[in-house]
Amino acid sequence: MRQSWWKILAIALLLYTIFAGLLMDAPRLPILNETIRALHFHVTMWFGMILMLVVSVYYSIRYLRSNDLQHDDMAIEFTNAAILFGVLGIATGMLWAKFTWGDYWSGDPKQNASAIGLLMYFAYLILRNSLTDSQQRGRIGAIYNIFAFAAFIPLIFVLPRLTDSLHPGNGGNPGFNAYDLDSKLRMVFYPAIIGWTLLGAWIATVRVRMRRVERTIEDKLINS
Repeated sequence: MRQSWWKILAIALLLYTIFAGLLMDAPRLPILNETIRALHFHVTMWFGMILMLVVSVYYSIRYLRSNDLQHDDMAIEFTNAAILFGVLGIATGMLWAKFTWGDYWSGDPKQNASAIGLLMYFAYLILRNSLTDSQQRGRIGAIYNIFAFAAFIPLIFVLPRLTDSLHPGNGGNPGFNAYDLDSKLRMVFYPAIIGWTLLGAWIATVRVRMRRVERTIEDKLINS
């Protein structure tokens, strides 16, 4: 129980996010209206994605310093979890865009930048899978992961602000926290970030254990 407290917390926060995010009162804003509830899913999933990518880069750096495959396991699986949340974030964002902008994909700079960012990480997975030697895969994957993250952050946070964009906080549009992230939204928004991030960490750690079990079995087969 002591080791599982954070998993219980993740379940509790996500149940709270789902029920409170859909049922609690939300500010009635022009155009957005009830669709503002998507904030608790679309935006918070992307926050969770960024946090998981930070963890992934941390373990990539540790791998390059130690050549310990356990660090590489953590790096790849936290990246996998981040990609999952990125895809879910784009999907929920497209639904939100349909009801607020009139189309699932409008070519908005931040939409395009997010898609390019995800493609960068899909390329990371393809690169890793193309290499057979585990140490080579870990080293090249770690270097790619670090540089991909360094490009990903300005791609989705800086470049869209330099041009016109429909997204809040970009192209001169005020951000949510500037005018409408009121106390009711914050009561769900911040717990949702924690909940999605913990869920991603849970998924990643389960996958890490599976990966290590598979490696142990392979090693035993080779040595037998």
